[in-house]
Amino acid sequence: MNVQGSLKCTLKQLGYADDQLVVQILVPVEKMATMQECYLLLIERQTDQVKSFPLRKISEQDQFVLVVGSIRKEEIFTGDLYWDLYVGTLAEGQQEKFRVHSDYSELEALFSVDSEQERVFIPYTTNKGNVSIKLTDLEMITHVDHTELSEQGILSISGFAIYPDKDRLVEKLEKKIVIKSNDDEFETNLVPESVEREDLTEKYGHDDWNFDHAGFNIDIDLKKFFGHFHTNQSLKIYVEYTYYGENRSQVFLSNPLKYPVSEKKYTAQLNIIKTDHAKKKIRLSRSKKAKYLTISIGDYQLKQEIKSKIRRKIIQIRRHPLTKKMYQTAFKWIGYLPRKKNVIVFESFLGKQYSDNPRALYEYLKGKYPHYKMYWSANKKFVHNFEGRDLQYIRRFSVKWLFTLAQAKYWVTNSRMPLWIPKPRNTVYLQTWHGTPLKRLASDMDEVHMPGTSTQKYKENFTKEASNWDYLVSPNEYSSEIFRRAFQFNKVMIESGYPRNDFLLNSNNKETMIDLKKRFGIPLDKKVLLYAPTWRDDQFYGKGKYKFDLDLDLSLLRNELGEEYVVILRMHYLVAENFDLSPYEGFAFDFSNHEDIRELYLIADLLITDYSSVFFDYGNLRRPMIFYVYDIESYRDKLRGFYFDFEQNAPGPLVKTTEEVIAEIKKVETEGFTLPPSFEPFYQKFCYLESGQSSKKVVETVFGK
Repeated sequence: MNVQGSLKCTLKQLGYADDQLVVQILVPVEKMATMQECYLLLIERQTDQVKSFPLRKISEQDQFVLVVGSIRKEEIFTGDLYWDLYVGTLAEGQQEKFRVHSDYSELEALFSVDSEQERVFIPYTTNKGNVSIKLTDLEMITHVDHTELSEQGILSISGFAIYPDKDRLVEKLEKKIVIKSNDDEFETNLVPESVEREDLTEKYGHDDWNFDHAGFNIDIDLKKFFGHFHTNQSLKIYVEYTYYGENRSQVFLSNPLKYPVSEKKYTAQLNIIKTDHAKKKIRLSRSKKAKYLTISIGDYQLKQEIKSKIRRKIIQIRRHPLTKKMYQTAFKWIGYLPRKKNVIVFESFLGKQYSDNPRALYEYLKGKYPHYKMYWSANKKFVHNFEGRDLQYIRRFSVKWLFTLAQAKYWVTNSRMPLWIPKPRNTVYLQTWHGTPLKRLASDMDEVHMPGTSTQKYKENFTKEASNWDYLVSPNEYSSEIFRRAFQFNKVMIESGYPRNDFLLNSNNKETMIDLKKRFGIPLDKKVLLYAPTWRDDQFYGKGKYKFDLDLDLSLLRNELGEEYVVILRMHYLVAENFDLSPYEGFAFDFSNHEDIRELYLIADLLITDYSSVFFDYGNLRRPMIFYVYDIESYRDKLRGFYFDFEQNAPGPLVKTTEEVIAEIKKVETEGFTLPPSFEPFYQKFCYLESGQSSKKVVETVFGK
């Protein structure tokens, strides 16, 4: 079914009748004349799940036909979902779908609440002016009608805020505007003016909801914030409601306020204000994707502003689709030039690290085959991981990177390359991958919950990229079978063990461990717990940036084990959190940015993990492991699913609380760090190929002896 843009279907009305959502849509007359069928489509943004409901004609208005459809709320009132609305058509045997447009700026007011499940169903107008619906836990619904920044630095905001729980008994409601810096170092509360919004009740009132007291106005003198910041600072604005009633109070904080959707022509506002000591700048803008209202305050320097303006323009040009197309075309034509047979380009985790299997292969080749000219692809934000080393690196997507990658004979990486980069015909692409699979991969995934993609799109892109691979490294027979199916890979599988694990087998000695502890500042008289969890597909800030809630109670761990142990945290490379461990100084250490986890394995006496593939590698050391799986039901049944019965065959105990983690650590120590009966079958299935010679096997297969 094709998505079309020529037919503009516009939302006329959205309302409720009993347990049904009733949608009225205006469809152009000329299109209706050729239709055999017309129906309302709801397509879930992440999973591509489709629900279809019939539309029937009720009248004609000028150049449009008014159609109406009904949706039983129970059919879409499940899960955390985002539904996009389309009109589907069938004409002359051809199916098409057309996005439903919205002229409503305050569509959020037509929410519906499921009080039993404490869920809320919120229709809204997207940044592109289309109709979507999100289903989520009860949350504050906010809308900004207007913003204005005066020459005197006064920011005026008007809008409304609603907490969708009318069953709450309220004796008093207190409203606040909260302004917070992005780093949470600054926060201030202001009291807005309450505004009667009878117009909202008249226009959107439903199910006895009354919005008369939902409005607010506020004038914020941003000059008062100048003294709080020594460097440039970004602020966001929130609405806070405090309900008082039944001898208690409850506080609810909204998400950051968004730039008004109704203000189509957006331009950032910049004001320069003179103070006694210097010029200050106030910039009112919106974040790129979420469109959050953002206030930037800092010192004004003309030269710096000119540089920033030029930099923003360059970034704008770089991100333009035409620039990408030109880059792709240039790459393709350069790729027709003869291969430079002695050139190898390495990349690890999208250019963020000098690590993993590519590093192991690089170091082996450097020692044994010095005639190769080898380069590392480095993400510009992570070049510090490559500086000061005896290696050559190229900034990812730079002009030099384009020429080098397009002419290199060999590519070696452990994650996917950008799909828009065409692989030249005679290039040899070695994909090392980065773990033995426990959780389902690619084509084996039932649903994809990652931002910026859908299930179908994710699978198609993955298998298309995998079709470029000439060699794929596998750590064992179990992985080979899964890789072939999940990646739809049908070229050369190198079943060798993982090159990165050569280090574990060749350096597992007391001298190396002491040297590493000294280098990392880890007390020599303490045993080490390594906590290395994976990421959650459905917990994210945005595409490629995942969040992680540290559920492990570090205070309790320190109180119970701090005399004999320290704990090292190593988050997944996709997780964007920065943990404040200052309260646990001397006990907890954050090594999430440490480039190579192998060194952490060596100094760890015990591994605490969850569903991360790290335990397959750590198993080579034959040391105890504990699996802290507080959300196993959700992860197993909703997010990914497992390839084998993890609960029955894990090489260590599964626990769900910090107390249980502590109990198992004490038990392991009492038993002299012996391994459970489940470990040996695990080792024989997953670690049997690891001999310290995996790099040699891979290099001889791909590059020759």
